[in-house]
Amino acid sequence: MHYLWRAVDNEGEVLEAFVTKWRDRRAAMRFLKKTMKRYGSPKIIVTDKLRSYGAAMKVIGNEVRQETGRWLNNRAENSHQPFRRRERAMTKFRSTKSLQKFVSIHSSVHNHLNQERHLQSRQNFKLKREAGLAEWRQLAA
Repeated sequence: MHYLWRAVDNEGEVLEAFVTKWRDRRAAMRFLKKTMKRYGSPKIIVTDKLRSYGAAMKVIGNEVRQETGRWLNNRAENSHQPFRRRERAMTKFRSTKSLQKFVSIHSSVHNHLNQERHLQSRQNFKLKREAGLAEWRQLAA
């Protein structure tokens, strides 16, 4: 069994995905340090009520920025859904390495190509989808 740690911004885009064997303070610290090194220190960090987050925040010195609540973590939980659907279709993963590789690629592709179809007109959706595909092809080339 492996644990998936994900950093999601306020718009629902996946910033960072990290796979660990353990779900403890040390794993939380590694994830938080890696994410903050890449994206800077956030104003607010919303987490679930897992105690390892609090312990890691105490060590890093961000415990005043942490918020936990019953529905505050919904944006991160909802960002798991496309990944979980894909994981079920693939019938799980065999190794940590393949899982980490898939997680990092899946979040990049999903951020570029997920356009929230129900929030816009068909014409705008097609334009944004084409722009996303063109950008992805440029990145992949």
